[in-house]
Amino acid sequence: MATVKKAIITDAGFASRYLPITKTIPKAMIPIGAKPVMQLCVEECARAGIEEIIIVATPNTKAKEIYEDYFHNPAENVRALLEKQGKMDRFKAVEEVLNLPKITVIEQDSTLPYGNGSPIVSAKSFVETEEAFVVLYSDDLILGEGDVKMLISEYEKHPGVKAVIAAQEMPKEVWNKYGMIALKENGTLSHIVEKPETPELSPSNLTSYGRYLLTPEIFDYLVPSNIGLDNELWTVDGITKLAEIGDVLVAKSSGKWITTGDPKNYFMAHLEYVLTETDYAEDVKKMI
Repeated sequence: MATVKKAIITDAGFASRYLPITKTIPKAMIPIGAKPVMQLCVEECARAGIEEIIIVATPNTKAKEIYEDYFHNPAENVRALLEKQGKMDRFKAVEEVLNLPKITVIEQDSTLPYGNGSPIVSAKSFVETEEAFVVLYSDDLILGEGDVKMLISEYEKHPGVKAVIAAQEMPKEVWNKYGMIALKENGTLSHIVEKPETPELSPSNLTSYGRYLLTPEIFDYLVPSNIGLDNELWTVDGITKLAEIGDVLVAKSSGKWITTGDPKNYFMAHLEYVLTETDYAEDVKKMI
């Protein structure tokens, strides 16, 4: 029996750095290669054996409707046209989407404070009775197999841990942009230093990003009253609290983390994905 069956993927925000396109579609529906970012995150979960995925969409927008349509609409009109044209091979991409694990789309609770912890709290009722669950930020992509399988494997090897977080070694010049990991003597998480102003203030070269395996105890600390920096509800603050009462494992990614959080990084991520994951990479290299 699988110990971890559910995942939460967050895409709750207005993505103002991507305007005007994000006034019409969610940021995670912007494509990387031929697939939207959100689908790549869902596929990472599917490869790890996740049975249900909860997508948390931005409230008071069309985001929920768009995700529902993308993952559940059988597109019979498209099928009929392609069948008539003798191009049914092109419909295989749609069938792959429709055959993904169960996907439930919800909106973030608009009464919660701003912060990356609020989408997780919004999905609490779906996961609070689970032994553990996985959280993915759709801003973050992992080239290769992905981190979800790795997180679950580490959890199963170490029963009783409070959480497992993914980490990647990063060069000194970017430490001030990310959450940097401080370790206890036993190698588990102590705390995370958010965006240290100078390299000397960083406790290590390990960066934390949006791939976590959490136990429901996280909801004891992810509550609206526990806001932190900039009056936001931070997931890492809750994880740090878990590290105070038990072990939080830090697992280095076997893939490569790339972020799509802003247009520049999105372009770089898209290019790296095309150059490593597609069958037209050589043509792109020649063009460059």
